[in-house]
Amino acid sequence: MLIIPGERALSQFRADKLLKNINNVVPQVDKIAADYHYFVDLESDLHEADLEKLKILLNSINQVDSTENAIEFWVTPRTSTRSPWSTKATEVALNCGLSKIRRIERGICFRFCGSNSSEWPEEQCIAIQALLFDPMTQQIFSSRPDAAQLFATHDTQPLTSVSILQQGADALADANRQLGLGLPQDEQQYLVEAFTSLQRDPTDAELMMFAQVNSEHCRHKIFNANWTIDGAPQAQSLFGMIRHTYQQSPDGILSAYSDNGAVIEGYQEKCFYADANSRQYQECQEPIDIVIKVETHNHPTAISPFPGAATGSGGEIRDEGATGRGGKPKAGLCGFSVSHLRIPESPQPWEVHTIGKPKRIASALDIMLEGPIGAAAFNNEFGRPNLLGYFRNFEIEVPNEPDQARGYHKPIMIAGGIGNIRRDLVSKKEIPERGLIIQIGGPGMLIGLGGGAASSVDSGQSDEALDFASVQRENPEMQRRCQEVIDRCWQLGEENPILSIHDVGAGGLSNAVPEIIHDCDRGGRFELNAIPIDDSSLSPMAIWCNESQERYVLAIDAVNLQQFTSICERERCPFAVIGEARLETELLVRDEENASSVVELPMSLLFGKPPKMHRDVMHLSRSFPLLDRKQIELSEAVERVLQFPTVASKSFLITIGDRSITGLVARDQMVGPWQVPVADVAVTLSDYRGYYGEAMAMGERTPLALLDSSAAAAMAVGEAITNIAAASIRTLSDVRLSANWMAAAGQPGEDAALYDAVKRVGMELCPALGIAIPVGKDSLSMRTQWVDDGVQKEVS
Repeated sequence: MLIIPGERALSQFRADKLLKNINNVVPQVDKIAADYHYFVDLESDLHEADLEKLKILLNSINQVDSTENAIEFWVTPRTSTRSPWSTKATEVALNCGLSKIRRIERGICFRFCGSNSSEWPEEQCIAIQALLFDPMTQQIFSSRPDAAQLFATHDTQPLTSVSILQQGADALADANRQLGLGLPQDEQQYLVEAFTSLQRDPTDAELMMFAQVNSEHCRHKIFNANWTIDGAPQAQSLFGMIRHTYQQSPDGILSAYSDNGAVIEGYQEKCFYADANSRQYQECQEPIDIVIKVETHNHPTAISPFPGAATGSGGEIRDEGATGRGGKPKAGLCGFSVSHLRIPESPQPWEVHTIGKPKRIASALDIMLEGPIGAAAFNNEFGRPNLLGYFRNFEIEVPNEPDQARGYHKPIMIAGGIGNIRRDLVSKKEIPERGLIIQIGGPGMLIGLGGGAASSVDSGQSDEALDFASVQRENPEMQRRCQEVIDRCWQLGEENPILSIHDVGAGGLSNAVPEIIHDCDRGGRFELNAIPIDDSSLSPMAIWCNESQERYVLAIDAVNLQQFTSICERERCPFAVIGEARLETELLVRDEENASSVVELPMSLLFGKPPKMHRDVMHLSRSFPLLDRKQIELSEAVERVLQFPTVASKSFLITIGDRSITGLVARDQMVGPWQVPVADVAVTLSDYRGYYGEAMAMGERTPLALLDSSAAAAMAVGEAITNIAAASIRTLSDVRLSANWMAAAGQPGEDAALYDAVKRVGMELCPALGIAIPVGKDSLSMRTQWVDDGVQKEVS
């Protein structure tokens, strides 16, 4: 084992920012230093020349500054896990001929000085520690850890079961709370009856899987529900009204509602890519179609803004790549809605009223300082330009309700984009009997557990630790490698070995694997021990259900395994054959090492007919006080409007991202010689020679929905159309919409308002314009609840 000191871990700017945050809890701290230290696991001692080579690679220094009487804290990756940085660094070292290295990990030594530092009470030290590390991926020590301790492994946590047969519904209700499953009462009863008929108790893995697969996040139960409004049954579901736009205007849409993204017709273009056999780049004239998708990642961004927004962008990129039999992401968009920023050094008159916030979520300011950088960092490292976005801050008191407000304590973090796909790869193929199911991407870790369920409930309704555990951590380098494998496969054309592909998102493998076999009415048999993991302590449930790293599952014919293996090895992309499809429609996940079944369910139980939701709701009239303009001076009004973040310059959200990569960007956010961020539309080229391409624009009018939700929805569509009109569009029917719906479902009046908005767009406006909505997303838990000094508070 080696421990090698490295360079400074924090720039002066970041050190000053950390010092400021620490001074809010421990004012005595007056100096901070932070240095990298590298922990190296070796098969045998390195020769002197190899040691010097390693130090050069790590930019090592011989001596770290030490400060007398400083308090030290060491932050490292959690034991039994491997960080994304370690994966890359170890590979670089091995490629440089350092073959004796098993693994390199990186830690940070923080040193703090201040008056009477040796006498600081324990609670102050704990407060400092909380600002230094992410407990889901890191651990903290009060002295330098032993390298062997860092690389140690831990015993595997066991598979457990829930005693439904003996204790009935009460046992499932307890598991629902403890595991954060978010199962409503009718689904709990459905499971009790199902397992009673099977005459066995469910495993924790089966319950977690069912909760993710059937969460509002994944199954869109409200959009598929039956509705009664003001006592009158409604003829259409929300999703039915969205589908109506496609039924009225289907031309030019090749795939809708059935894949990770929608596909619309593109053009005959001269594609430029490497020949799969000769590896020489060439131009190829063929029809190239357009993948469109927009996602949201609101809950994770509220809990942990940087990784929440980063994995929001990453998840949407995966959707484009996993469309059909393999697509190629091209350009992205990103937007945020938050409550008032309340910048400490710059209080604003519209921020006088404050309702506070729960401790478990980030402030609006922290979200806007960290979230956009997370999304931009992922796009930058993956290699996709982000060309479009929006930013809105909004918060208003509810008249006569001092403990309620309307706003975005639970933010909107929206991520979307366009990609391209070959015409002959738009549709997935049927998986044959014993077709191989393969995972590509990173190993499993104890992160992102229960994300689908956590995103489906109001903020504040689940356990704080479960909220934090549900946030995934980003690894754009791994996703880039996966995309390179997908690219090599689709470039093979008819010889593409990928029959079907899904990204691994909410619910992890427990959602993606059933989906890919369910698409072609198959069952499957899978081996738990074949799934790559980097944490030996993971329980079978955690292995099957975690959402960690950037992963995809895909199906290939067994005869193509050697070809696919060579592609993955060339791109240095981890992969594993985790099971195979079967004609029998049963899902079986075996743990052969322990001779046990982790999952053994009929597919009909998982995707069958849990009770269909019925929404019985009422309209609620609202009124807000009229704006009093009598005391407003014009000069003050101008200054206020220009300082309001929604109106002010968005340069700080734009310049953090690469806007030119790919060479196919025709119009980004900046306009003119002074690069003013006022572009209405983003435009990309289809190829390097022609003048055809794709255009993206956004529209949103959410505050207006407080007064008239149907008008707000129509205005949002109108804004998107007038923005995209800045591009040269042939006809209005060439425009396609992704509609993303946000609401605080269950809040009095909100469900009926949502129905009105969808009806206005889906049944009236879009059909009249000849515009279809082939894709979209709903986030219907936009409410934050908490208790402050015994008072129930709420922002929705």
